[in-house]
Amino acid sequence: MGVFLCGAGREDITPEIGTGLFGYRPDVVSDGIHDHINVTAVAFSDTETTFVLVTCDVCEIDNDLATLARKEASGAAGIPAQNIVLSATHTHSAPNVAGLEGWGGVDMEYAEKYFIPAIKKASVKAVNSMKKAVLGVSSTSSNVGMNRREITRDGRIILGQNPWGVYDPEMTVIAIKGEDGEGIVNMVHYGCHGTAAGMNTEISRDWSGIMMDRLEKESGVMTAYWQGCCGDTGPRNTNGLTVGLGDIRYAEELGGIAAGDAIRAYRQIKNYSPKEIKLFSGTVSIPLKPLPELNEIEAKIAEIKDPDSLVNIDRLRYNHLVNVALAIKEGRNPGSEFKFDTTIVSIGDIIIMPFPFEMFSETGLRLRRYAPFTHVLALSNSNGTNLYLPTKGEILNGGYEVECFLYGHDFNFTDDAETVIINEYLRIIGA
Repeated sequence: MGVFLCGAGREDITPEIGTGLFGYRPDVVSDGIHDHINVTAVAFSDTETTFVLVTCDVCEIDNDLATLARKEASGAAGIPAQNIVLSATHTHSAPNVAGLEGWGGVDMEYAEKYFIPAIKKASVKAVNSMKKAVLGVSSTSSNVGMNRREITRDGRIILGQNPWGVYDPEMTVIAIKGEDGEGIVNMVHYGCHGTAAGMNTEISRDWSGIMMDRLEKESGVMTAYWQGCCGDTGPRNTNGLTVGLGDIRYAEELGGIAAGDAIRAYRQIKNYSPKEIKLFSGTVSIPLKPLPELNEIEAKIAEIKDPDSLVNIDRLRYNHLVNVALAIKEGRNPGSEFKFDTTIVSIGDIIIMPFPFEMFSETGLRLRRYAPFTHVLALSNSNGTNLYLPTKGEILNGGYEVECFLYGHDFNFTDDAETVIINEYLRIIGA
């Protein structure tokens, strides 16, 4: 085995009070700071290949902004942009760097002043601080999250708590330290929305911030969180919901529970050793549906009154219909596939798979079944965002996530997109 190197860097990206917050309505503005938000970068190398995992305490990252930030970090750190994975922790109490019709555009003033410079600086710190290292890993079961697609008596899907629904309870903690025994970084992976506070107006990392701070204090080592498959999973709040309706105390309560789980996993780690790094790169193709008939789309548009007053999912739906109608009139052919490039990294018996979607928890469970690694960590909202990618069965049930899937793009994916993307990733790693 070759040399195993690791380094880490962190930068604060907390904006001024009064900055808009993304995740609920376009008019939500911060009026305080509960806890600071950060960018944390972790660099791995075997002296021949260097790979950087960056996690940002924001909700989602616009595709073009993610590309720009990775390019800037690439130039500053001296590594290929394709070897940088840029992920979001999915807190809904941070500035808007997602940009979504109905939720408001990207806050470019914030992005240029705080976000991009911090990604560059953290990446450079991580690369420049790399040293010979050893890694340990352990997983535990955590009930911090639960399926949030609650089924009402009349069969509707709402954002609540679904005790019968699928969710992934596995929390994984990776601890890395130098050969000299000095800690470098702890990485926590788990799938759950950052909505425990839900509509609060304080800047916050939500429940994951409480967890990270507590493990960091326990271990004395920089600690950061990577979001797993969270599309249908929300915080198990004591109010019976997966949002806190503006009460930061729910994030504090749940963060304490998550901290206990993360510390338990951390303490279970007994064996540390250098690891082999391997990269897998390829192009992912997802089939697209053919365009519908123009008269069908125009009839739906005609049913919508006062579109200028619409926000969130209603505005997203209207914008989708208008764009589809325009595409049909202009004779624009979407083609048969949506494509994006990805790079996957394995570190010993861990494989990290970044997805530019909010993946449903079943996706992570299926990947864990089929990928030939002990720890299979799927990352949602990585290298951009293309909204939700539900399972085929859940598309039939409808609900908020499915509507985002149906209306968040001008050209729709086929209903089996989740199965396709799973097999595309398995193909890329040769499984």
